[in-house]
Amino acid sequence: MLACGFVYDLLNLVSERLNLQQSVSKDRFIPLRKTELISACLEHGNFPEPEKLKFSSLCKLIMSTVHFDYHQQLEILKDAYAPFNPNADTLTVSTFTAEELKQHQSTFAQTFASILNAANFEKVTEQDLAEALQEESLFKVRLAVEFEDFEEVVFYRRGEYERKERVSTFWGLKKQTLSFTNYDKVTVYIKFKDADYFTAQKRSTEHFEPGSTIIKLFQNVPKADLEMLFPNSEVRMRTLDKAIIGGSAVIGATVMLVTKLGASLLLLTGLLAYWIGLSDKEVTIGTQELVALGAGAGVLGGFIFKEWSKFKNRKLKFMKALADNLYFKNLDNNAGVFHRLVDAAEEEECKEAILAYYILLMNQGSLSKADVDAKVEEWFAKYFHFEIDFEIDDALDKLLRFEIVTVETKSAVDYYTAVSLDQAKTNLDKKWDALF
Repeated sequence: MLACGFVYDLLNLVSERLNLQQSVSKDRFIPLRKTELISACLEHGNFPEPEKLKFSSLCKLIMSTVHFDYHQQLEILKDAYAPFNPNADTLTVSTFTAEELKQHQSTFAQTFASILNAANFEKVTEQDLAEALQEESLFKVRLAVEFEDFEEVVFYRRGEYERKERVSTFWGLKKQTLSFTNYDKVTVYIKFKDADYFTAQKRSTEHFEPGSTIIKLFQNVPKADLEMLFPNSEVRMRTLDKAIIGGSAVIGATVMLVTKLGASLLLLTGLLAYWIGLSDKEVTIGTQELVALGAGAGVLGGFIFKEWSKFKNRKLKFMKALADNLYFKNLDNNAGVFHRLVDAAEEEECKEAILAYYILLMNQGSLSKADVDAKVEEWFAKYFHFEIDFEIDDALDKLLRFEIVTVETKSAVDYYTAVSLDQAKTNLDKKWDALF
C-alpha cells in the first residue's frame, strides 16, 4: 500500500508537468507507463489484498500476449524494410525483381502505418503541412526544400499542444512571448526517387542513397519548424537578414569611399576622362600614383572580403542553429524507429486493454461502449488532471479476443461485462498456452 501511494504521488507530479502545456485537442495517447497505470488502478480500485495479486497477474498475462503479437509485427517490418535499409550491416544474399521490391515497399508501408496508428500517432494532413511550410520558423531560419526529390512523403505526429516561449528580439533588447503549436513526437517517412532522376537533374547523392526509404523520429517539434525535418532542407537568407547585411555594406562602402579611396578615385576619374576624350589634361602615373592605386585596390579587396565573410558567417550561424535543433530533437533513425514504435504501440495496446477491463471490473455490471469510454476518460481526468480521447473500439476488441469480457445485445445496443479475475486469468492462460 505504501509503495502504491508513492507511485501515485509520483504520477501526480507527472500530471502537473503535463498540465504546463495546453492541449489543442484531446489525444489518444495515454501519457503514463503501463506499470504506473497498473499501480494507479491498484491504488484506487479498492481491491481486497488477495485480489490485488490476481489483478497484477492478469495484467502480466495481457502484456505477454500483446508482446507476442507485436513481436510478429516487428519481424514483418524487418523483412519488408531490408531491401531499402540504407544502414544495413548484413550481407546481401538475395536479389529482388522490381515487382518484388514494390511488394516489399507496400507491405512495409501498410504495416508501419498500422503500428503508428496503434501507437496513437496521427497523420499530419497535407493542409497542416502546407500551413507549417508557410509559417516563419521559430528559430528564425529560412529553409528551402526540393520536394521533387521525393517519391513519397508522410508525416505523423503524437501529442499536439499550444506552448508559450519567451524569445529575444532586437538583438536581445526586447523579449516577447510567442504562442505556437508544438508536437511531442513526429515521425517522418520519406522515399527518395531512383538514381535516374538525380542523374538527369545533375544532383549530388553524396548524403543519401537514391531509391532508399528513410524513417526518422523527432521529439518536441514546433509545427512551424516541420520543414527542418526534411533531409534535403537548405538554409536560405531571410529578407531581413539580406537587408541588414546589405545596409551594413552600403554604409561601410560610403565611409570607405569618402575616407580611404578619395585619392584613388580622383586619379581613376582623371584617367577615364582623358581616355574617352572628355578631358585634354594628360594624367601622368608615377610611383606615388601607383602606390595610391595599389592601396585603393587593397582597401577595396579587403572591404569586399570582409562583407562576404559577414554573409558566410551569418549563414553558418543559421546552419549551426539548424544542426543544434536537429541534434537534440532527433530520437532515432530508420530501423531503430520502428523498433521504438513497435514498443510504443505495445505499451498503448496494453494500457487500453487494462484500463477498459479495470473500469468494467469496478462497475460490477454491464456497460455500453459509450459508457465505458466516458468512465475511462472521467477516471483519468479525476486522478491525473489530463484529458484523453480513449480508443474504446480497439480496447473492447482486444478484451473480447482475450475472452476476458462478454458482450450482450439489448435493444440494438451492445453491453459489456468483465468476467471475474479468476476466470479471466484462466481464459487468457489458455490462449497463451495455445500460442505454442
